[in-house]
Amino acid sequence: MTRILAYTSPAIGHLFPMIPILLELRDRGHEVHVRTLPEQLDLVRGLGLPAEAIDPGIRALPADDYSGKNPKEALDRAAALFCARGELDGPDLDRALRDVGPDLVLVDTNSWGACDAAEAWGGPWTIFSPYTPAISSAGTPPFGPGLLPMRGPLGRLRDAAVRPLVIGAVEKSMKPRMNALRAHYGLAPVGSADEYFRRAPLMLVTTSEPFEYPHPDWGDGIRMVGALPWEPPTARPGWLDDLDGPVVLVTTSSEYQADEALVRAALEALEDEPYTVIATMPAGVNHIGEVPRNARVEEFVPHGHVLDQTAVAVTHGGMGATQKALARGIPVCVVPFGRDQLEVAARVVHADAGSRLAVKKLSPSALRDAVRTAATKQAGAARVAAGFAAAGGAPAGADAMEALLTPARH
Repeated sequence: MTRILAYTSPAIGHLFPMIPILLELRDRGHEVHVRTLPEQLDLVRGLGLPAEAIDPGIRALPADDYSGKNPKEALDRAAALFCARGELDGPDLDRALRDVGPDLVLVDTNSWGACDAAEAWGGPWTIFSPYTPAISSAGTPPFGPGLLPMRGPLGRLRDAAVRPLVIGAVEKSMKPRMNALRAHYGLAPVGSADEYFRRAPLMLVTTSEPFEYPHPDWGDGIRMVGALPWEPPTARPGWLDDLDGPVVLVTTSSEYQADEALVRAALEALEDEPYTVIATMPAGVNHIGEVPRNARVEEFVPHGHVLDQTAVAVTHGGMGATQKALARGIPVCVVPFGRDQLEVAARVVHADAGSRLAVKKLSPSALRDAVRTAATKQAGAARVAAGFAAAGGAPAGADAMEALLTPARH
């Protein structure tokens, strides 16, 4: 029996998309071990997957990228966090490798030290990326600012000018720390972000065309498998049965980023619209004020149950929440606050699957208009849903991972 070890970063937004692949591998007869958040252990074990907690010190290092004043500063803060966490998650994976003795390893892309430990381990390993990685590609704008693709000489000129200001600047400041992590494992230094993120034999990315831009130069080592929407099996909340008419689902990030402003704006913007507004705030419900009669604010509600009645999803631009709606053909209105969310919003516009509203322009009236625009984009959302399905999902990801195993071990 092949033994597989999966290691996640401290975010349920990264754990949950990974679970469909883990369950697919389990169902194929592999023994799958997981290292994840301590409060998710009962859930993961209940799925038949042996699990232990990651080092608690990893999550104790909080994300502060949302306080960056521009995309470059936000990326720089995120990279600094992943390097700091890497000093803990690398040794943490080392311990798990000794305890489990795996044949194949799957590591969250945000666990930089664990990725280095997996590379140094020397066996077959895979990076799991629940968002589009910052890997360059011809015709694709540099990652960060959320620029739309621009063809022709002007587009190439723009991208060439912006890349060193964003990714290049982050590379310059972070390479010493990234390479210090690598040196601890006796690994050669890397010279670019591309080299760093391409170091695994395989990367699984949870997206696909037409939502994602074409990347013919990425090669077989980067496999887009489509959206992997998953949430814990839970009973449908009884209050959903009492709702009349369509719903607008509003989501905020599971890792705090001061995005409660989105909920406040949505409650006011849609108070007189023909919708019931359901807002979820997994990082904690706070600073909301009075909730209108046509709205409900919850820390957690299984999105799948709500999406059954949803006409438009208003998201913070998290890949998981946005793609969960699009996978059902539901158009989205994206208000990105930072992280990869600017890039997610740009892809929504590129696919004509919804609307985007800059957070600097967020107001009840502007959001109301953006929701009305998104509601007209059902055809684009349906095309995205079809593209996700065609990418193969968890079976395609499991196939790619199994291909890394030698015949003797598979």
